[in-house]
Parts: sequence; structure tokens; C-alpha cells
Amino acid sequence: MTQSESYILFDIPGGETPVDREFLERLGHPVEVCGGPGEGVCPLVEGKGCPLAERAHGVVFELDLDEPKHRAILRKYKSHLRDDLPIRVAVRPGQAEKYAELLQGLKVLAHTPVAGDLDALAAEVEAADMFPTS
Repeated sequence: MTQSESYILFDIPGGETPVDREFLERLGHPVEVCGGPGEGVCPLVEGKGCPLAERAHGVVFELDLDEPKHRAILRKYKSHLRDDLPIRVAVRPGQAEKYAELLQGLKVLAHTPVAGDLDALAAEVEAADMFPTS
């Protein structure tokens, strides 16, 4: 993958393969996967940066917000990545209310992202690439 490709980053527990990966790739958006920091600390949170996140053109965040280190990652995404970076956050029951302040300004899904959600994300990525605001 070249740096100029418009890829979408999936933050998925254990680094599993996203169900609709092929769908996004057929739309011209390669997929990169991060399984989260595991037992360690995310380099982005430590201030070391994260090339995967920093070069992503969209993010699908499926890490568990009940984990403090996962909330820290999402906070860094909001504060350190492009303002026009499309981010989707899949939450577990009750998390949308519990973490409403953290989720403010983000698109929240109460389910695992499906093709329709990803199609909308791909369109947003393409619009942000064509008309960047930051």
C-alpha cells in the first residue's frame, strides 16, 4: 500500500478481519486493522504517534469503551487527527449514554458496522479527500 491510498482503519479487538473488508476494498478503500494496544499502551496515547491512524482517511472504532485505554485512544483520535476525518464508533449497549461527552461529534453505531454503514463512510471519506477542511 502506498501512503497516498485512501485507506480506512479498523480498530477491532484482537485485530480480527472486518466482516465487510472486501466491500470497502471494492469501493477503492483498502483496509488496515489495529487490534488495540493489548496489554501495553497505544503509541498514539503515549505521544509517539501512530502512522496507521495518522494516514487513515477514515476510522471504524470497535474497541470497548468500558476500557480506559480504549477511551484514551478515541480521545486522541478526536484531538490529534484531522478535523474532517470520518470516524464511526460501534458501541455496546448503554455506552452511547455513558460516554455521551466523549462521543459528541462522532457518528455512533449501536451495532457492528454493516455494508450500508460502510458505504456511507466510504462516501464521506471520498468527500473529505476531495474537499479537505483542514
